[in-house]
Amino acid sequence: QVQLVESGGGLVQPGGSLRLSCAASGTISSINAMGWYRQAPGKQRELVALIQSSGWINYADSVKGRFTISRDNAKNTMYLQMNSLKPEDTAVYYCYLQRPVGILRIMTDFWGQGTQVTVSS
Repeated sequence: QVQLVESGGGLVQPGGSLRLSCAASGTISSINAMGWYRQAPGKQRELVALIQSSGWINYADSVKGRFTISRDNAKNTMYLQMNSLKPEDTAVYYCYLQRPVGILRIMTDFWGQGTQVTVSS
């Protein structure tokens, strides 16, 4: 029903920048929330940034002031601009979308396949 494809990951030196993109396709109306999560080796997946349908945006404390989430509705694409990257930002970054599905409109989570971000000198 929903396909999410991330791009833009790679290797960057500490202090550098990357911009991740997430292209959404399929049934993407009535989106409740879109955002980015990440998972480092041996750790649980954690929220990075989230945009609610109301427009409210939430960032993890660890990325506030460094990362910026945005959406281009015309292109059905979401972005994560990451500046001042640190080695601890190294993780697989996942695109996330939540929307109601079916007659009962049950809130359902959709995930991309992930893109690797490595911050290292």
